[in-house]
Amino acid sequence: MAKKKRKRTARSRRRREYVSYRPSLKERFEDFHPLERFIHSLKYSKSLYIIAGIIITLLIIIWAALKYVLDNYTVTNIYVNGNTHYTNEEIIDMVIDGKLSNNSLFLSLKYRNKSIENVPFVEKMDVDIISPDTIRINVYEKSIAGYISYLGHYMYFDRDGIVVESSLEPSDNVPQVLGLDFNYVVLYEKLPVENDKVFSEILDITQLLDKYELNANKIFFDKEYNVYLYFGGVEVSLGTNDFIDEKIIQLQYILPNLEGKNGILEMKDFDEDTKNITFEEKLQ
Repeated sequence: MAKKKRKRTARSRRRREYVSYRPSLKERFEDFHPLERFIHSLKYSKSLYIIAGIIITLLIIIWAALKYVLDNYTVTNIYVNGNTHYTNEEIIDMVIDGKLSNNSLFLSLKYRNKSIENVPFVEKMDVDIISPDTIRINVYEKSIAGYISYLGHYMYFDRDGIVVESSLEPSDNVPQVLGLDFNYVVLYEKLPVENDKVFSEILDITQLLDKYELNANKIFFDKEYNVYLYFGGVEVSLGTNDFIDEKIIQLQYILPNLEGKNGILEMKDFDEDTKNITFEEKLQ
């Protein structure tokens, strides 16, 4: 029992000696290396400077690249082709619609292999980059033959009679068509009229009017599908579709002399032989 106590006392003494150990001043002096610590801190600081230098260099390169792009790829010249329903300014506003949109490089990325769609009366629009400061906008409009008024809306149809657009505003570029009988109108479907050929006839007339720069307000078809055109106060009776080209060619010379007048211009008997044209003025 005494031996066990002596062993325990010896272990306790060694533990106390171990816990109470403190390095001597000489040992502390030998472990003190200020130069080594300075060199280590210098290496650490140098690494930070290198990293900071790389970041600053990258930022400078990015800033210089952005400045170069902004200075040299700013769009100053814009050409618009194919538009009749919208003005050049309206088309440009549809394309240049953001802060970066006046940059040709941005536009080339935005519209690469992509057209602008979902614009009323327009099939699509393409943007071509001609040079860093010049772009061209190509407008492909829907082939509109005319429009009808239906339940407070203006329904625009193509040469096949398919209703392609609905608008709350009438158009100044295509005439309103009157005299067609239908019970309903469905967007993107054909107008349910008895004579389908009337649509191609309407498109032929509107194209001829556009060719000779004549702006008819309305086109009217009676029950026999005789054609009447309205130019302000002048009603033009064209009759059937026979010699329609020649009749409209004559209109470009006659209408300027009837400006400001009201009456009926009778051309239904016009043909290659008679060329019979009369005007009956209506006095107000």
